[in-house]
Amino acid sequence: MRELSAEARLHIHARTLPGRSAGRFANFAVYSAFALIAAIVFGTLSVHPF
Repeated sequence: MRELSAEARLHIHARTLPGRSAGRFANFAVYSAFALIAAIVFGTLSVHPF
C-alpha cells in the first residue's frame, strides 16, 4: 500500500472539515430552536393577563 503525500493528506483533511462543521452547525440550530420554543412556552405560562 502506498503512502499518501502530505499534500494529499491535507486535501483529504480539508474535505472532511466542512462536513463536520455543517453537522455541528445543524445540531446547534436544532438545540437553539428547542431552547427558544421552551423559553417562549414557559415565559407565556408565567404571564397571567386576566
